[in-house]
Amino acid sequence: MRILHTMIRVGDLKRSIDFYTRVMGMKLIRTSENPEYQYSLAFVGYSDESEGSVIELTYNWGTDKYDLGTAFGHIAIGVDDVAKMCENVRQAGGRVTRDAGPVKGGKTIIAFVEDPDGYKLELIQNNQSDKALGN
Repeated sequence: MRILHTMIRVGDLKRSIDFYTRVMGMKLIRTSENPEYQYSLAFVGYSDESEGSVIELTYNWGTDKYDLGTAFGHIAIGVDDVAKMCENVRQAGGRVTRDAGPVKGGKTIIAFVEDPDGYKLELIQNNQSDKALGN
């Protein structure tokens, strides 16, 4: 067994695809439209669905904003250079909510950024991502 995808609802599918592909460096894997039930899907990730987990972006037609609630935490992404990725996100107009630095009570370098809908993405230094499971 393995995790296939994480689904998040977005208010503007094109804007979200742009963020995850251009800013976060993911690939657009596939899209689909469902006119009968009025929703569109886009799957983005760093590898094909057969090789790793992806994010399903769901746009329910006519809904441009969601209350994110308090139960969802974040999606963690391993990156080679957390500080550089924060710089890239800022240069692309993205929002960094926690700059690169050690996790509280540990040594693993992390940062947090937000996608256009406010979902948090934790960036974890690749050479430390295995250690992060214990932090």
